[in-house]
Formats: sequence, C-alpha cells, structure tokens
Amino acid sequence: MKNLGLIKEYWFKIPDKIRFLFVGGTNAVISYAIFALAVYILGSKNYQACVILQWSLSSVISYFNQKFFVFATKGNYIKEYLKCCSTWAVSYVLNVIILELLVRFAIKNVYISQFISIFLVSVVTYVLFKYFAFKTKKS
Repeated sequence: MKNLGLIKEYWFKIPDKIRFLFVGGTNAVISYAIFALAVYILGSKNYQACVILQWSLSSVISYFNQKFFVFATKGNYIKEYLKCCSTWAVSYVLNVIILELLVRFAIKNVYISQFISIFLVSVVTYVLFKYFAFKTKKS
C-alpha cells in the first residue's frame, strides 16, 4: 500500500499535459482497437458506424481515466460526465469530418485515416477537458 502512495505521489508531480499524453495515448490505443475490430467485423464500408461504436465504448473508459489519472478531480461525477459528453460530441463531429475528408480525398485507407484523425482530435479534446469538463475553481 505504501508503494501505491509513492507511485501516486510521483505520478501527480508529472505535468498534466504529459499525463494526458500517456493516458490519452492509452485511451487512443483502446479506441483505435475498438474501431479496427469493428471494421474487421462489420466491413470497411461501414466505417462511420464503426466510429459510433468506437466512441460509445471508449468514452466511458476515457472519462474515468481522465478524471482519476490526469485531472484528479473530486466528486462532481454527473456534472463532469455531462461536460465530457459535450466534449466528446465536439470530438466525435471533428473525428467524423476529418475521417470522411481523408477517406474521400486523401489517404483512402480507413485505418490510416482514423489513426490520423484520432491524433488530431486528441489535441482539441485535451483543451476541452482541461478548460471545460474538468475545470476546477482556483482557491
């Protein structure tokens, strides 16, 4: 138990941007794996439905990871979750638009296009999480 406390102490000494990159990277891998599996099962022509499935499942995982391992906020579960849902709605719309543009006009490959889209959208997601969803009042 003492080691867990030490790990937590060192973890939260790391700047939140770095924690977000690590946790967000883990979330992105999980999110991409869900997308890739869905495309494999449903077929690449159904890639937009696969994005819906991906975002639906990975958003729950992401919420808890961001809350506990990046921003370390206390309480406010419902309020923060609803704000996260707003953040994900914006992220989802951006993801869908970027993915569609890349598939139709640039890369054509849904796997590579979604990988790029997730990376680009994660920057916007960090800003919305930090300054909106998990914003805390300064003492």
